[in-house]
Amino acid sequence: MPEGHTLHRLARDLTADFGGHRVASSSPQGRFEVAASLDGAVLSEGTAWGKHLFVRFDGRPEQVHVHLGLYGAFTFLDADDPPVTGQVRWRLARPGLTADLRGPTACELLTPDEVDRILDRLGPDPIRPDADPERFVTRVLRSRAPIATLLMDQAVIAGVGNVYRAEVLFRLGLDPFVPGRDLTAKRVRAIWDDLVELMAAGVVSGRIDTVRPEHEPEAMGRPPREDDHGGEVYVYRRSGMPCWVCGTFVRTQPIAARNLFWCPRCQRKPRRR
Repeated sequence: MPEGHTLHRLARDLTADFGGHRVASSSPQGRFEVAASLDGAVLSEGTAWGKHLFVRFDGRPEQVHVHLGLYGAFTFLDADDPPVTGQVRWRLARPGLTADLRGPTACELLTPDEVDRILDRLGPDPIRPDADPERFVTRVLRSRAPIATLLMDQAVIAGVGNVYRAEVLFRLGLDPFVPGRDLTAKRVRAIWDDLVELMAAGVVSGRIDTVRPEHEPEAMGRPPREDDHGGEVYVYRRSGMPCWVCGTFVRTQPIAARNLFWCPRCQRKPRRR
């Protein structure tokens, strides 16, 4: 499932490519029936909160809400009225450019109250400038759940997925199984601050890079990572391989319905408060 930086990057691209333009809106697949009601409207902007994308139109109180889920994706084509390929849920077009959405979990036109109900369920988003990190710190410090579980809970922190979870815990040397309430406020805030930096960089680059300069391929004389997720990482999908820092084999175990990756030597339990 795409992580939060992907949605923010998509919102940025939709705003840059379609913002201020009168767009053609349709649903070639037929499953987004109200797409036709937006045909000819001026798209004002795309915004994101966690893994949710919202698209606004001038003069319309409703917003299109998109959740990509596991299989959703937008494809941008520099063409007028290109042939429809596959199951296109929503097509946006202006002269010279077409964007096709396929396979989302959700694509719906929502009222302001319905949008608010979605946002009320979400925790703060590290990429958003209006985010309140203290909400995240407070939720973690009150919980008995492992920090690795809390980081995947979108009601605790929005936009973090399996890659960022594993990598931020490694970068800070945190045992993924330690309960949130056993951490200090300073350590929880450090998680937030590191995610702010990593995820903002992901919006710019379009990939997740988490290794520090001294552990990059050129610095270590190793080949670059080859993986469909892209980016240089410390532990994600490296089970059974030596840790870049200490050489201990990376381990994996399911937690919060996803495979967690960690280094048992670099990520040890902190002292109790």
